Amino acid sequence: MSAIDYELLDFGDGRKLERFGQYVLDRPSPAADGASKRSPQRWPEAAARYERTAGEGGRWHSRRPLSDNWPLDCGAFQLELKLTDAGQLGAFPEQAANWQWIAEQVKLAGRPKVLNLFAYTGASTLAAAAAGAEVVHVDSAANVVAWARRNAAASGLAEAPIRWIAEDALRFVERELRRGNQYDAVLLDPPAYGHGPKGQVWKLELDLPRLLPLCFELCGVGSKFVLLSCHTAELASAESLRDYAENLLGPLPGWRATAAPMNIVASSGARVNCGAAVCWVRR
Repeated sequence: MSAIDYELLDFGDGRKLERFGQYVLDRPSPAADGASKRSPQRWPEAAARYERTAGEGGRWHSRRPLSDNWPLDCGAFQLELKLTDAGQLGAFPEQAANWQWIAEQVKLAGRPKVLNLFAYTGASTLAAAAAGAEVVHVDSAANVVAWARRNAAASGLAEAPIRWIAEDALRFVERELRRGNQYDAVLLDPPAYGHGPKGQVWKLELDLPRLLPLCFELCGVGSKFVLLSCHTAELASAESLRDYAENLLGPLPGWRATAAPMNIVASSGARVNCGAAVCWVRR
């Protein structure tokens, strides 16, 4: 997988300046609180700036015309990006190293059956599918699942063996266990807070302790890998996320765990911590 067409140009004063393909954008970033901008002369390059308003919302202020959507080249696949009311674009570039790792693990495993939970617009799904996996893609928002399907089509993977499911992650996993279904690999990138398609409330501190052990129950004897990534501030370091997961799971005979930060290094030289990931592989 070649490098993603993305660049963190600078960050500081609670914001980050990023290039996603053809556009430079200016967005809030809690990780940049307390830091100073290293390249202030670059910030006027932004085509749009996102400002938070009361509550969880916000709005974009465009400084020059932007397309309604545009492609982001991620090497083995493409993502459709667009400005959303929540300030997101449809891609989390700090996950790029995880996409590479997923592709490598899939190739080692042959044609594994992969479950992707909280799958968003499908980057991990497409990384796995492009490498030869059969994927079950689960996200609670039907419109986001439709967005992921468009990404698959744009990536030449419309006919890949992917099941697209709009469902609450925890309920889906519980149902799969009752059915006796198993997977060779599980991927999950849970939010701190969210809602299921029928109004179910997801709270990471309450629901991840229930979900994560069930994900390992879904893994059969011949399963290959599990990947948990997290952006929550309390679990943003590799050490804290690994310790948290190990406390939830207890001993896992036959599995080897490795944790790593999800960092992005800016062109200015600054390093932004965007979260952490823990991967488990069979010994």
